[in-house]
Amino acid sequence: MLFREGLCDELENRSEDFRAYLREKSSELTFYFDALSKLEQTPYQSIEQKFSQPEDCGAIPATELTSQGSFSFPFGISWQNHEQAREWAGEILQNRTTFAADGSQIYAGKETSVPVAAIQIGWFENPHDAVKPYEKNARFEILTPDDLFKDQDEPMNPDIRVEERRYLGEVAQIGEFLEKKRGWRERGERMPLAFFDNPLLVPFSQKGLQKSFLEATVDLVKLSRETDVPLVGYVDRSFSRDLLTFLDSITQRQKTGETTLYDASLMSGSIDGTSRVLEDWGDRSCFCYSKRRGLNAFIDEATGKSTVGFAYLQTTADSTPARLDLPCWVYEAGLLDEVLDVVRAECVIGLGYPYALETADQTAVISTRDREIFFRALQEFAVREKLEFSVSRKDASKNRRR
Repeated sequence: MLFREGLCDELENRSEDFRAYLREKSSELTFYFDALSKLEQTPYQSIEQKFSQPEDCGAIPATELTSQGSFSFPFGISWQNHEQAREWAGEILQNRTTFAADGSQIYAGKETSVPVAAIQIGWFENPHDAVKPYEKNARFEILTPDDLFKDQDEPMNPDIRVEERRYLGEVAQIGEFLEKKRGWRERGERMPLAFFDNPLLVPFSQKGLQKSFLEATVDLVKLSRETDVPLVGYVDRSFSRDLLTFLDSITQRQKTGETTLYDASLMSGSIDGTSRVLEDWGDRSCFCYSKRRGLNAFIDEATGKSTVGFAYLQTTADSTPARLDLPCWVYEAGLLDEVLDVVRAECVIGLGYPYALETADQTAVISTRDREIFFRALQEFAVREKLEFSVSRKDASKNRRR
C-alpha cells in the first residue's frame, strides 16, 4: 500500500534535486546542439579522415550527412486525420510481408523444489494480402535441470541461462523468416521487413551471455545480408549514447562526470521553445555507422567498416524517438528510405509502436494466469509421474493475492 501523504512530502523535500537535474540537462543540451550545428558544417572528408580508424568514438555519420546538409531528415508528409494516415500506411504495406518475433520466460527457481523453466517464442507474419492469411503462432519449450546447469563454458546462474535461451529462440525465429523470404526480388515481391524487439548492437554484459548473444546477433546480421532481407532492431526507448560519444570526440570535450543526456533526449530536446532536431512525426536522423567500443565482432574485415548502424525515428508526437539498429547494407543498397516508410506505416497502424511487434508480444507473453496454469500442470505432472518435487504454496498464494 502506498501512503499518498508520505509520497507528496517526499517529493516536496526532493524538489531541488529535480530542478538541479533539469538545469544541468539544459546546459548539456546547449553544448550538444552547438556541436551538432558545427558537425553539419564540417566537410565529410575531414570527418572520415579523423574518425575512420578510432574504435571508441561511438559512431560516425554516413555520407548522406553531406547531401542533406543537416543531421535531421524531415518526413515531409502530414495528414488531416488518422484515417488519412491509415490510408497512406495501407498503401505502403499492401502486399508487403512484415514479420516480428518476441519471447517471454518463466524461471521457477523458488517456486519449485526442482529448478525448471520455460520459454515461449511468439511470432507474427503478415503478408498484407487479402487472399493470403497472416500467421500468428508461438512455440513453447520446457527447460529441465539439465538444460539449466549442464554444458556451460562458464558457471552461469540458471535465470541467465533462461534469458539466453529466450534470446536465441527469438533470433532463430527471425532467421527462419529471412531464409523464407530469400529471393523476394526474383519473385517480384515487395521488399519484406523483419522486426527484432532488441538492439542489434548487443549491450549485454552479463557473465557468460555476451559471447553467445554477440555470435547469434552477428550471424543474424550476416544472414540478413546474404538473403537480401532487411532487418530492424527496434528500441522504443533507447538509452544509448553513441552519438553523444561521437560529438564529444569531434569537439574534443573533456568529460567532467556522467551526462544527464542520451542520444534520444538530444534528438527530442528543446531549449526555451527552440525547434527540436526531430521536430515532426516521421522525421529521422542521419544514418550512422556504429563505432562503439567492444563490438569488433560487427566489423567487416574486408572494408574495416561496421556492419551495423542506426538512425533515430520520431514515431510519436510527444516522446523521445525510437532507435532503429539496421544492418549497414540496407543503407548502402539504397533501401533505407523504403525500410523507414515501412516502420512508419507499422507505427501508424500500431498507434506509435510497430503493429507487428505489438502482436508478436501479445502472442508470446506469459501472463500471471498463464504462470498459475504452468505451475498447476507442473504439480499434476509430478504427482502423475511420481516425481519427488513440489510447487510452493506460499508463492501460489502470493500470486493469487496480487
